[in-house]
Amino acid sequence: MIYSIEAWIDETNAKFAEQRQSCSQFAEPFAGFYSEAFLANAYFVVVESLPKPDLPELREAGLGDFLNMDVQGITYKNTYYIVPSVVVDLRLHFHELVHVSQWDALGAIGFLQRYITEVQTFGYAEAPLEKIAYAFDYHFAQGGQKVDVPSYIENNL
Repeated sequence: MIYSIEAWIDETNAKFAEQRQSCSQFAEPFAGFYSEAFLANAYFVVVESLPKPDLPELREAGLGDFLNMDVQGITYKNTYYIVPSVVVDLRLHFHELVHVSQWDALGAIGFLQRYITEVQTFGYAEAPLEKIAYAFDYHFAQGGQKVDVPSYIENNL
């Protein structure tokens, strides 16, 4: 199942490659949290409806509620997808970039295995990878001290 999901992700990212926008545009507001090099290799795509891998295996694994959730953003490798209503929401961009860091640190297969297991075990809101992303976006929104997010993720997952 994991390899089917990764193949779907690669196809999805290729399908939207021409619409990707570089996260380099966030260099100033995210300075000290994300390096310019990291942001230059991260992208977002604005879509009316978030692409999700609605594969039967995922529903059979008990992830139907997760697939049906109404969210504003979702990350696949170094690219995240957001709906138009949140394009200017820096906190949401920050959150999704935490997930880009997690994908980088764990690799695609490692991320998918861990994320799916966490959602199955704890539910979305209590999944540790999500809790890390929410804690960081809250820290950013509160004007917290600068932390190199990718380094923190790499050293603490």
